[in-house]
Amino acid sequence: MHINWKKIFTVSFGVIIGVYLLLAITAFNHPIERDMTCHDVQVTIEGNATGGFLTPADVCKMLTEQNLYPVGQHLSDVNLRAIEERLEAQELIERVEAYKTQSGSVRISISERVPVMRVMANGQDYYVDRDGKALMNTGYVCNLVVATGSISQGYAARVLAPIGRIIMADDFWRNQIEQINVLPDSTIEMVPRVGEHIIYIGKPIGVTKKLERLRKFYQYGLSQAGWNKYSRISVEFNNQIVCKKKK
Repeated sequence: MHINWKKIFTVSFGVIIGVYLLLAITAFNHPIERDMTCHDVQVTIEGNATGGFLTPADVCKMLTEQNLYPVGQHLSDVNLRAIEERLEAQELIERVEAYKTQSGSVRISISERVPVMRVMANGQDYYVDRDGKALMNTGYVCNLVVATGSISQGYAARVLAPIGRIIMADDFWRNQIEQINVLPDSTIEMVPRVGEHIIYIGKPIGVTKKLERLRKFYQYGLSQAGWNKYSRISVEFNNQIVCKKKK
């Protein structure tokens, strides 16, 4: 029987090269962690218009309290899945991704639930996020418009959250509107930071257009007449602004 040594050599060489490349790729993507110690944790929190509640220091504190802070541990002992699950169980956190680096650090990327308004009504104190979900007051402070008056959680989710998104998306209104008051008939008043007047929105319909009309009145009306001339400015009806002079 004739043995084709050339063919055997070629096949064997190909197999060896394949195994080598596989081991090299595996070693590159999954470095030997047994002798590597985690020396650093880098936390990134996705930015939002309000600045949010959490800081990287808060996240590290959460991990420390849960005995999951990885600095000083062998990388092979760092349980990324446990870190993600524990952090995602926090009310303020929406999504977490954690991974290890070849330099010996653990990086954590966090998507925070974004509050758009604080509700203080009916003996309750909570935040509403951009999706209309309630965030109980956790002790963290966030500079937001405060809503008071006749407010149920359903009204907050259905009506106030969209208004909060409108305000927080605009630098001018975010700095100008300080408080929203919901009247018993579900119409809305706004209290500005600048000016001694009350803004009457009326029914929470077409709020963006009403605020744009008010913005123009601020620019071309109050800038001439004075910010404290009126006690009440109503943008309830289309194509008109009704003002009540101060006594």
